[in-house]
Amino acid sequence: MKSYAKELWFETSKRYELIDITGQVEAALADSGIAEGLCLVNAMHITASVFINDNESGLHADFLEWLEKAAPHEPVSTYRHNVGEDNADAHIKRQIFGRETVIAVTEGRLHFGPWERVFYGEFDGRRRKRVLIKIIGE
Repeated sequence: MKSYAKELWFETSKRYELIDITGQVEAALADSGIAEGLCLVNAMHITASVFINDNESGLHADFLEWLEKAAPHEPVSTYRHNVGEDNADAHIKRQIFGRETVIAVTEGRLHFGPWERVFYGEFDGRRRKRVLIKIIGE
């Protein structure tokens, strides 16, 4: 069995962003030479997420609006974590959207369902963070 790893780095200009990283994951898969296996895509920071869904701007706006209702940023004083910080909401948003995703690799391609794409979700942006792509298989 072979394994391949690559890190992607992000520094968003906004506090919240959802970024389609499917092309970067596909490029890593092509570089790996693996045709059958599994591809893990993992946010390596506790205020960011990786998830799979549709690349539709209305849906993304709905996600961010819903997340803000579920875990509002303001007032920061409502969170015990925010003593000296202001990102407790980002930790909760990440917990909701998840840390990682695993995608089957079949015949050298990501084995998606209709409309599926891979996204990096940033919930406490404006600083450098990374995503790990780890691919195993034959």
